[in-house]
Amino acid sequence: MLLRDKVVIISGVGPGMGQALARIAAAEGASVVLAARNQAFIEQVRDDIIAKGGKAIAAACDVSQEAQCAALAERAASEFGGRVHGLINSAYYHGDWSFIDNSDAADIAKAFDVNCLGALRLTKACIPYLRDGGAVVNVSTMATVRPYGGEHGMEMGYAVAKGALNTLGKYMATDLGRFGIRVNTCRMGWIHGDPVEQHIQSQVDAGFRRDDVIAGITREIPIGKIPPEDDCARAVLMMISDYSRVVSGASLDVNGGHWMAP
Repeated sequence: MLLRDKVVIISGVGPGMGQALARIAAAEGASVVLAARNQAFIEQVRDDIIAKGGKAIAAACDVSQEAQCAALAERAASEFGGRVHGLINSAYYHGDWSFIDNSDAADIAKAFDVNCLGALRLTKACIPYLRDGGAVVNVSTMATVRPYGGEHGMEMGYAVAKGALNTLGKYMATDLGRFGIRVNTCRMGWIHGDPVEQHIQSQVDAGFRRDDVIAGITREIPIGKIPPEDDCARAVLMMISDYSRVVSGASLDVNGGHWMAP
């Protein structure tokens, strides 16, 4: 098993890739700490994991609150032997789709507070438990390097905040290496799970053919399909596994070739 006997905290466990990360991590042998603001949802995922023989706890956490981040780290360590082996910062706030001329600075500031500073708060809280071999993965987006938008606006505030997270990840890797902690970033593209299915269905409801909607998404994805949610989650989990234990400060593009870093 890829993550046998490891303790892994996953923030932002929701209906998208977050729950896939938790389920697959548990199936790969990890004791999983599920964190999000929606207590009812993470308890449901926790119960599903335990029913399948896995180990998991659910801990409500708002990463914009430093005290809650500290409490989460302490609980994870106390529940599973005083140690955390992996932290996946996937909590996010998307915010408005907007253009420059109608952008809301307060909304962008909130995105920055959750997407970037939230990762900083939680990582900082976990340092004592990650020392000597722990790994952090910051979940980011391809929109930080390839601006994305449409008639309804651009994914600007979210992407700008995640762009700051990309830079923060490099500083984390540079600094936390002295404690034996690795830090890497995964820049995600389209992820075929429930949120994307909802988008596809909204287009179908608007009168478009499902095949045409999917073709429009995959037209520039070299592998010819929307990257499946579980496969995207496995790429992220690889970065906290021992298979990447000499990799730090890297950015892994998980998008089926839609964006290829220079």
